[in-house]
Amino acid sequence: MEVTGVTAPTVTIFISSSLNSFRSEKRYSRSLTIAEFKCKLELVVGSPASCMELELYGADDKFYSKLDQEDALLGSYPVDDGCRIHVIDHSGARLGEYEDVARVEKYKISQEAYDQRQDTVRSFLKRSKLGRYNEEERAQQEAEAAQRLAEEKAQASAISVGSRCEVRAPGQSPRRGTVMYVGLTDFKPGYWIGIRYDEPLGKNDGSVNGKRYFECQAKYGAFVKPSVVTVGDFPEEDYGLDEM
Repeated sequence: MEVTGVTAPTVTIFISSSLNSFRSEKRYSRSLTIAEFKCKLELVVGSPASCMELELYGADDKFYSKLDQEDALLGSYPVDDGCRIHVIDHSGARLGEYEDVARVEKYKISQEAYDQRQDTVRSFLKRSKLGRYNEEERAQQEAEAAQRLAEEKAQASAISVGSRCEVRAPGQSPRRGTVMYVGLTDFKPGYWIGIRYDEPLGKNDGSVNGKRYFECQAKYGAFVKPSVVTVGDFPEEDYGLDEM
């Protein structure tokens, strides 16, 4: 095959290898020697440069020639955009060896050793007293959470199961119903009031995440915070939903 010079400074080609099943699209300078080009291919295919045999294929996947002159320039071969250079590995590695991450030895470090290092995120957080390592902030957050829980408990203690009530949640019109549950739940922290609405204005049937807290029809049940519940003489109202 006649070797011709090409003036374009770079070329975009596909790289394939006998060690893996995928192709990579890369751009290279035509002024690289084949020896230099092989060194760059080490990062792409994983083969040592000294164990590579290079084959050039056209955009139509037709074999052109071998790139076997180490001191020749890449651009001295008929390499054009869309061509493919196939790397044949002679190191003894097997197909897929560099693709199976399960075979890669993992670096492991004990918690004790990790705690002693000074160049980790954990060390930085400790030195800066950020996040869970800010004892004052954490203590304040715990105190505020305990205070909110105590306030909710006091509010909930004034609400009895079976009481008629009116719920006034922010952004919603007042809704009337009957208190069916008072206490802690598994789905969210704090105290909650389970309501059976007079009309299908709720979100559930008295159960959340598979756990039942009370019985009611679907869409008649809801859980709200004690602060939005007022108990008293609230007779049922006709919302006109049966006519919809």
